[in-house]
Amino acid sequence: MAARGHVQDPNDRRLRPIYDYLDNGNNKMAIQQADKLLKKHKDLYCAKVLKAIGLQRTGKQDEAFTLAQEVTALEPTDDNSLQALTILYREMHRPELVTKLYEVAVKKVPSSEEYHSHLFMAYARVGEYKKMQQAGMALYKIVPKNPYYFWSVMSLVMQAISARDEKLSKTMFLPLAERMVAKMVKEEKIEAEAEVQLYFMILERLGKYVEALEVVRGKLGEKLTSELQSRENKCMALYKKLDRWPECNALSRKLLLTNPDDWQFFLSYFDSLFHVIDESWSPPEEGEHSLEGEVESSVAQAIKFVLDRISAEETKGSRQLRGPYLARLELIQRLRQRGSPEEKELGEPHELMFQYFEKFGDKPCCISDLKIFLDLLAPDQHVQFINRVMETVPLTAPAEGAIALPADTKALQRHLCVVQLARSLGLHHAMDREHKLSLIHELKTRYRHGLEFGKLRLPSGKSSLKTELQYSDVYCLLAAHVLIDMWAETGEEWSLWQCLGLLEEGLIQSPSNAQFKLLLILIFCRLGAFEPVVDLYSSLDAKHVQHDTIGYLLTRYAESLGQFAASSQSCNFSLRFFHSNQKDTSEYIIQAYKYGAFEKIPEFIAFRNRLNSSLHFAQVRTERMLLDLFLEANILSSLEENIKSMGLCPEEDDIPWNDMRDNRDLTVLASWDPKDRQLSEEHRRWSLEEETLWLRIRSLTLRLIAALATLNHTVEPNNSQNGVECKPNTLRSLLKQLHFALESGKSFSERNVQYPFLGPPSTRLAPALASGCLQCQTSAFQFVSDVYDLDANGLDDTTEVQESIGNSLKSLLVQLKDIFNKCKGDLLEVKDSQCKTKPSILENLVFFVETISIVLWVSSYCANVLRPLKSNLQKKKKKKKETNTATPPVFTRYQEYVASLQTLISEVLDHIKGLEITLAALKLESLSLEDSALSEAERKFTKAVRGKVQSSYQHSLQEVGELLKKRLDTLKSLKI
Repeated sequence: MAARGHVQDPNDRRLRPIYDYLDNGNNKMAIQQADKLLKKHKDLYCAKVLKAIGLQRTGKQDEAFTLAQEVTALEPTDDNSLQALTILYREMHRPELVTKLYEVAVKKVPSSEEYHSHLFMAYARVGEYKKMQQAGMALYKIVPKNPYYFWSVMSLVMQAISARDEKLSKTMFLPLAERMVAKMVKEEKIEAEAEVQLYFMILERLGKYVEALEVVRGKLGEKLTSELQSRENKCMALYKKLDRWPECNALSRKLLLTNPDDWQFFLSYFDSLFHVIDESWSPPEEGEHSLEGEVESSVAQAIKFVLDRISAEETKGSRQLRGPYLARLELIQRLRQRGSPEEKELGEPHELMFQYFEKFGDKPCCISDLKIFLDLLAPDQHVQFINRVMETVPLTAPAEGAIALPADTKALQRHLCVVQLARSLGLHHAMDREHKLSLIHELKTRYRHGLEFGKLRLPSGKSSLKTELQYSDVYCLLAAHVLIDMWAETGEEWSLWQCLGLLEEGLIQSPSNAQFKLLLILIFCRLGAFEPVVDLYSSLDAKHVQHDTIGYLLTRYAESLGQFAASSQSCNFSLRFFHSNQKDTSEYIIQAYKYGAFEKIPEFIAFRNRLNSSLHFAQVRTERMLLDLFLEANILSSLEENIKSMGLCPEEDDIPWNDMRDNRDLTVLASWDPKDRQLSEEHRRWSLEEETLWLRIRSLTLRLIAALATLNHTVEPNNSQNGVECKPNTLRSLLKQLHFALESGKSFSERNVQYPFLGPPSTRLAPALASGCLQCQTSAFQFVSDVYDLDANGLDDTTEVQESIGNSLKSLLVQLKDIFNKCKGDLLEVKDSQCKTKPSILENLVFFVETISIVLWVSSYCANVLRPLKSNLQKKKKKKKETNTATPPVFTRYQEYVASLQTLISEVLDHIKGLEITLAALKLESLSLEDSALSEAERKFTKAVRGKVQSSYQHSLQEVGELLKKRLDTLKSLKI
């Protein structure tokens, strides 16, 4: 809770029980206690604020705000009240009100260091950089401490970073900040490393790299001690920016002599070496080569340098470093890219990689080290290389027909590395069916044998801790990948069922293995079963930014597979993180000011902006609003209420299309596929394009629904002065944009882009277009435009419009029936004891539900327009006593349309009931899944996953059916 004021304050004792109640979450008792106290001490402001906090936390926001404003108007200056108000306004997400509090407090107590610093932090929360600069200087004048002075300087830098005019930041803010720091340098008042870091940041942003270099290399640079090799890293970065490659080369060389295992210095060494060679640099006849010492300017010198580092490692015997050996392979790769013949002086790549495996093959990092150099092997060397490294793996002599197994974890790790290398070279993919089945059997055997080593970790012989992974888990993953390969090649789902069973088995042994869970999520979703996925994702315990980077795995499938409640929960997972981001980042910035981590402040701001512009954030927000509308809004009036509560405005597009950031981690699933099967940059571009297209369509659909809900249908005929004309124009403009987006979507869909199985999932774009739901929804919105014209002009002058409405009603029914036809078939089809899933049926049913919801809202709008027209027509007939006057056909057609809709929805409900009955009757446990070779335990796991998929389908059908029943009830209100 808040700081409790001064110890000597007698009110502290009185307030303490209220603080305790609030800290313990007992808000009602806190309110009661505050009321008691206020009866005795009416002027105790803090008690009022604490009562307001209790009210805020019990959902009485308006009362809490009124009470807080009462206290604020009294301009309190006691620390207890100010701190409590700060907490309250932060909980209300109104940090701007805190600044006003402390502005008043500072005026009343101008000499208070505490209030001045609180005012500075309040400005920091709302990003008022100019006021922060002024507050920092005011604070420095009262208490001349360095940190306060540099708070002001940093606020100037932030003004420069946030300025839209780059010229202004380069000519005014940054030069002023530089002069302020230079003054302190001149007066020798620089005390802390943070102040030097800030000076360096300013010079770097001004492009004054030479001056920055002088600072780092000079006396001030001696203060840069918090990070290892901080000075050297900064010098290296500056040398690169200044194209001073000789110095960069010499510094890299010098650092590698002391730490030959630092890979970034090897990369800098090679980069600078080839720049020096390309520039034909030659050392001076006299004096030092460069500021940093000796420069190496030829390939021969580089080869000698690398080989010398290896020789130094060879003399060590044990605990050899990997860096020099990998540097040799890196140099070969670079020389080969340049077409340089000197690469042969370093040796044959396959021989060097073999030697590397001999030295480091028992380390898990060996595969990732060698993987990047596999291109150095010629295709005809692949099998030979794998056979050769396999010969070095110490396996026990097998019994006849058995598999040779490792005797310890080091041997296991070596064998595992060989299998991973073989897959990375494409040897698994080149196998025929029989060899693949044999490989799967071998990998499973090795996986189960490897579990024995996990039990040896603990003296008691019990299995290892739940949080620890098993030594042989990767065998299980590799077997799963080979099974997925078989499914991708043949389309036979038995391999996916086996794969699911195997991963479930793996999860029993390694409950914390994220790769098992991610792969299970992916396969369950591909089979259309979302129910098991929620618990799997929850058990991943995704933290903070992971909701943005891997959240797409969950949210892509949630709604599309008919699990609406789970979908809502999935969106909440992500949205909770995004909404807290704004508040949390402000706190990080304040901490950075307090502790002088100035270089982190721009990073926090950039991080916040990146999350605010996140593609996933925009998708989740849009999908969540659409889902809420589909679930809750039955008729136009309830739709209008929902739109109002969401604060949706059809004219406004709040998605930052131009600054959109794709933060998805598309390589989160481990893969050992060869390069030609991995996710390429082209795949990434296509995926982003597809995601953006689908988001645009969904966003326009949402805005069109909002436009429909806010469309005024009580227009005076031919009255253009009533201020309503803009609304149909908004709807027509959005419709035009939707047509364009659909055309773009169709042209993208025609490309038939296929992503790797372990890459990003495709969006719902292609199935939505194939089902016809997007076209039907667009027709429905187009229909609204005609109904509006009828409403605006009356029955007499709108014969053509009425005809168009009649045709539109017919067309909508035909399109809805087409969508329904694509929902027919069985979700689980059993043929020849084989099980085939059809998740597209579920997806099409969800498309039908979404489309019928939009059609019913449109029909509700139409009914609201037709009712008064029909009523007026009947009144006219009664007045004129003309019983023979023909009723315009638009009314009859509408009534027929509503009746047909009712019949159609009933048919769909019957179909869903039929699907549920068929599913319930299926005896999946009796099916064969190519499982003649499976053990009893394996059959148990595959049976369990089939049960999960079956249960998920039943749950999805139930939710879709319930939502459709609600829609059927809605039809009763549509009669005119």
